Amino acid sequence: MRPGSGGGAAMTIVIGFEGSANKIGVGIVQDGKVLSNPRRTYITPPGQGPGMGAPLVCVAIVARTLSQLWDRPLLGVNHCVGHIEMGRMVTGAVNPTVLYVSGGNTQVIAYSKHRYRIFGETIDIAVGNCLDRFARVLKISNDPSPGFNIEQMAKRGRRFVDLPYTVKGMDVSFSGILSYIEDAAGTLLAGGEWTAEDFCYSLQETVFAMLVETTERAMAHCGSEEVLIVGGVGCNKRLQEMMGLMCEERGAKLFATDEQFCIDNGAMIAQAGWEMFRAGQVTPLEDSWITQRFRTDDVQVTWRD
Repeated sequence: MRPGSGGGAAMTIVIGFEGSANKIGVGIVQDGKVLSNPRRTYITPPGQGPGMGAPLVCVAIVARTLSQLWDRPLLGVNHCVGHIEMGRMVTGAVNPTVLYVSGGNTQVIAYSKHRYRIFGETIDIAVGNCLDRFARVLKISNDPSPGFNIEQMAKRGRRFVDLPYTVKGMDVSFSGILSYIEDAAGTLLAGGEWTAEDFCYSLQETVFAMLVETTERAMAHCGSEEVLIVGGVGCNKRLQEMMGLMCEERGAKLFATDEQFCIDNGAMIAQAGWEMFRAGQVTPLEDSWITQRFRTDDVQVTWRD
């Protein structure tokens, strides 16, 4: 980061580095405006996982090194908070109930008293992980992503497979659904009466209905009139459609973005870092390592009232 020079108002430029299971992104943000946001994704053959080792460690080393080489402040950013702040900046949502859905996380979140509070979450695997693992069973291509290809196949589904619907209070569970549909797919597809498209359609409809239900319950508790969907699964148009219908019935408004900002990217890290820096936060070098279980509600949100 650097302050501006000259007679004009000071400006802050932030470079954000994002490393996830199969992506690398470097984003540049200046005072709430995205200047650059390139991203590269490693595509594996069908049936395989991302296959990348310790990507967060590599990105942390790069960020620490550049901070020292350029003598610039360093900020450690929580991944989920990066998604939320990117979504708020891009959409203009003021104080939304947030649905954070990705390959590694599923949480329903709302802001209160300088924390992003988790109202509900998955008790086992994330919704994105559920979709990705089912894609491996059907040998669905990972190009550009398993979730995207499931979404396209689901549009051609015609028959609904009755799947377990597992909502426990404000929490959800996907591992049982995954086990059930993995077993059912092998048997029913072999019979020829059901198609892979039917299974993609049924899985989407079931898990998305669970997410809409828990999000609506959180909205009712908070008296919220906004929903913001963030995370890679948030690109899914069917999820946005289902959430939009719920919001319309409640007189609320849905905020969502496309794959440019939903999928992990460097600009979301830069934007959260920009907010943190404006609030006076800096991460000492000795505290700048990675924490894989850095929960959303562990972050002190000093930049919001």
